[in-house]
Amino acid sequence: MSTVNPSPLWQPDRQQIADAQITRFQAWAAEHHGAPADGGYEALHRWSVTELETFWKAVTEWFDVRFTHPYARVLGNRDMPGAEWFPGATLNYAAHALRTADDPARADTPAILHVDETHEPRPVTWSELRRQVGSLAAELRALGVRPGDRVSGYLPNIPEAAAALLATAAVGAVWTSCAPDFGARSVLDRFQQVEPVVLFTVDGYRYGGKEHDRRETVQELRDELPSLRAVVHIPLLGTKAPEGALEWSALTSADVAPVYEDVPFDHPLWVLYSSGTTGLPKAIVQSQGGILVEHLKQIGLHCDLGPDDRFFWYTSTGWMMWNFLVGGLLTGTTIVTYDGSPGYPETGAQWAIAERTGATLFGTSAAYVMACRKAGVHPARDHNLSRVKCVATTGSPLPPDGFRWLHDEVREDLWIASVSGGTDVCSCFAGAVPTLPVHIGELQAPALGTDLQAWDPAGEPLTDEVGELVVTNPMPSMPIRFWNDPDGSRYHDSYFDTYPGVWRHGDWITLTERGSVVIHGRSDSTLNRQGVRMGSADIYEAVERLPEIRESLVIGLEQPDGGYWMPLFVHLAPGAVLDDTLRARIKQVIREQLSPRHVPDEVIEAPGVPHTLTGKRIEVPVKRLLQGTPLEKAVNPGSIDNLELLKFYEEIARKRA
Repeated sequence: MSTVNPSPLWQPDRQQIADAQITRFQAWAAEHHGAPADGGYEALHRWSVTELETFWKAVTEWFDVRFTHPYARVLGNRDMPGAEWFPGATLNYAAHALRTADDPARADTPAILHVDETHEPRPVTWSELRRQVGSLAAELRALGVRPGDRVSGYLPNIPEAAAALLATAAVGAVWTSCAPDFGARSVLDRFQQVEPVVLFTVDGYRYGGKEHDRRETVQELRDELPSLRAVVHIPLLGTKAPEGALEWSALTSADVAPVYEDVPFDHPLWVLYSSGTTGLPKAIVQSQGGILVEHLKQIGLHCDLGPDDRFFWYTSTGWMMWNFLVGGLLTGTTIVTYDGSPGYPETGAQWAIAERTGATLFGTSAAYVMACRKAGVHPARDHNLSRVKCVATTGSPLPPDGFRWLHDEVREDLWIASVSGGTDVCSCFAGAVPTLPVHIGELQAPALGTDLQAWDPAGEPLTDEVGELVVTNPMPSMPIRFWNDPDGSRYHDSYFDTYPGVWRHGDWITLTERGSVVIHGRSDSTLNRQGVRMGSADIYEAVERLPEIRESLVIGLEQPDGGYWMPLFVHLAPGAVLDDTLRARIKQVIREQLSPRHVPDEVIEAPGVPHTLTGKRIEVPVKRLLQGTPLEKAVNPGSIDNLELLKFYEEIARKRA
């Protein structure tokens, strides 16, 4: 990769740099904690990773984190996995998310602006949100919910979901959610692992101008989750609560202040799900304190959001970006929740929402940006986007053409923040820095407190060369554990088996000489479509129930134009024929049992599925073949049960080239 420093697409002016919270933080940290006063972001970042404990202490002081019991030290044990953050400290995440409601000047301003497909914003004030959370938390306690119990939501991105999360955190219980477009099997594969005692549900949802009734699915969840003590019905489509379910309105009618449970810093806050390539989705547990301080840093310093901002990110409750969006409340920011299709009634719909809500940071997927470009959308021509200071993208790398399109079609002085992180840390490893220039096709820099490096297979750092994304020091939001992983082996094997003591994330990246980051896509085989990650095992389980399918192999490939090609290869049972009828049934099974987002682009008959010598399907080598890697470089021939089969996939790649 060239080390020539091209002209940036955008760079902040002096006033923007002076006004950025990260600039004020650096000056304050220099005065109080010995941070470098000069040298800009690069010097601050170097200090944040070399003086890790001092940096995170400074973050808690800058954002006035309120410990109800003081900590003994910042980092008790820094080994990975197993780092111990702020031992001895107690606090509550929800108390911090709602403290803006204590400000009389802000209490009656919007905490949430909710928008559905009518595009008519509906405000929920800080005082109303606190009242709902207070009432709901009291009702949860009355239902016997105790610290550590799990509370689940089968909910779209609506204010009720945010209130349920905060009430759960307030009582010290553990939140977990799935979007209602997930089929019952997908939800059960997740929720059955954690055995929730309460389930919040809707009767259905609206998407693309249509109503989708989910009452049968909800009943299936109730039947298959014997741990449930209560089900709470939110009548989004206006239906009555089913027998034995509680009404949302009844649980949120009281006018009581929330009571916040003091919990240890590492007490579980929520469970997120990130699928591997085999077995059930990984149930990732993150802590109240770890998420609190990580999100304050990321949202306050990197996204530069505060009380005067409005934060809109298109997401669903099945994606970590929803949890991150709710984190905007921590900085006193108004968050915008949108429930509906990203492109209804037309492709440019999200720009209309950004305009109607006065969003200052608009976050979306790289795929949406490229879809707008392809559809000939003209955001600035058709909408007043003068309040939008930043457009951020994630889910997949934003291609160079996406940077250019945003620059040309939104505003020349637009801050474009392509960011990259993971469900695994519910945050960003690299991305937005309000004081740095933006170069086409690049993320601005690694995040503060994150010692991000690109390593070769021997564990040597690389500059201006492609390597594995690794993080060499602990982050507070790294999982405290996986659910049902008593010896920690699954957690260890997911991130630490390649480089002992160092987090390997599964992305290919380049760290440039000037400190920016280029993401090249996944180095593993997790399917990441429209920002929602799903393991191939979910696809196999559904598809291979069909009697005509002997075995299958699904691959997700990031395309140079920003698209995502997901073919499904099927090895048929004797006598079966892959005709249009069977193709339609395969897609229907995936759509109904898993997710409409993960219906394959093509279903292709294959002579067989290659395996390792221990019987595991080989996905990464096939992905590399389809990306054009020569066979001899894509796989170790001695590890494959039938090398001849790979020539079929090599031929597919040749035809597509």
